[in-house]
Amino acid sequence: MAQNLYGPGVRMGNWNENAYLEEERMKDFLEKREKGELLIQRNRRLKKNLLRPMELSVSKDGFIHYGDKVMLVNPNHPPWEEAGVFLEGDLCLCMSPDEVKAQLLDELEVPCGVTAVQTTVPTGRNTFTILSDSTSSGSAGQVLRYGQNFCLGIAAGLECKTLYLSSDHRTLLKSSKKSWLQEVTLTDQASHLNCWQATFLDPQLRLEYEGYPVRANEKLVIYHRHTNRALAVHRHLSLRTYFGKEVEVAAHTHQDSHRAEKPKNHWILLTGNPRDKSTTMLDLPKPPAEDTSAVEQAMGINT
Repeated sequence: MAQNLYGPGVRMGNWNENAYLEEERMKDFLEKREKGELLIQRNRRLKKNLLRPMELSVSKDGFIHYGDKVMLVNPNHPPWEEAGVFLEGDLCLCMSPDEVKAQLLDELEVPCGVTAVQTTVPTGRNTFTILSDSTSSGSAGQVLRYGQNFCLGIAAGLECKTLYLSSDHRTLLKSSKKSWLQEVTLTDQASHLNCWQATFLDPQLRLEYEGYPVRANEKLVIYHRHTNRALAVHRHLSLRTYFGKEVEVAAHTHQDSHRAEKPKNHWILLTGNPRDKSTTMLDLPKPPAEDTSAVEQAMGINT
């Protein structure tokens, strides 16, 4: 009669190979942890770098200067012809690295995408510096003027190298992800594709304001010099990014029946709050002449 000769202490299969394999896995894990190569460590370093708090430049004379650190904000506006989910509120231009490649590499891969997100807190991923291009005579501290070329640079990656906001004509292989319009990216190569121009908001007064200083915290239109397309936010086209759900940014001029740019092309070069450097001018309370909520409440309009 056959009997089971194996007790609970008998090992079967490739138990010796499995034990050595587990030891090798543990050694590899400890070695990567000491070098900081674990996926969670790279993720923390990248988020710490991109979400680090920043201080915007404070405009003492009310104008934008070369070398100023600003945020590009698309002011809140009601939906027009957009269908579907519409993201409301003030949206700022942000760096948006690739979700997979950002976790595999220590440096940000270029070209890097840009999106718009509903926040006005200055961080490393949404604070841009006004820079002069090779053809512009503007130097640090000089006033930026309407129609004058400038570049938008941002410090990115663990080495904080400068990336430039760039764009080029769309092709079959290169266009924005949702609208299939002209793509806007960040690149580390200095070229004529990085040049932008600030244009006065009212088309009827645009020629008169050519060459005038650009005022801070006021609406304007930003045109790409090479393609003559305006920077735009598509609030109804959402994208899944490394930081969550955000909306698309492209270069396309959206005009109404009067040939004026629509609110999706309107931008504000936002500067810092002189009372608190960690906040922006949007955080300042409105003056009594502009803030009518108290008067409406007293008159019973909102009740």
